Amino acid sequence: MDDDRARELLLALRADALGRLSGLGDARQDVVDAARDANVDDEHDPEGATIAFERAQLDALGAAASRRLVEVDAALARLAAGTYGTCAVGGEPIDDARLEARPTATTCVVHS
Repeated sequence: MDDDRARELLLALRADALGRLSGLGDARQDVVDAARDANVDDEHDPEGATIAFERAQLDALGAAASRRLVEVDAALARLAAGTYGTCAVGGEPIDDARLEARPTATTCVVHS
């Protein structure tokens, strides 16, 4: 895969991850604000478990988006260093089809 195509894919993934983080932050704040206004007791109120679950779910989705952002930034750094598309285990080139499907891949199919 050429560098321009790789950069295009990675920057699109980066923008998506940042958008998710922003949206999840807004959604989490909405849940927190709603819970504050509702005077909810998570332990004794049947709706409390739902609010706690929603917060935990949003936190998990945010953590996943943050991990994705780290992976994309690492791939962009490899691209800048000239090591993008090289298997981190065996040193052989990573197949273009794999990089198209998973632009942040650090290993070839054999070593994945």
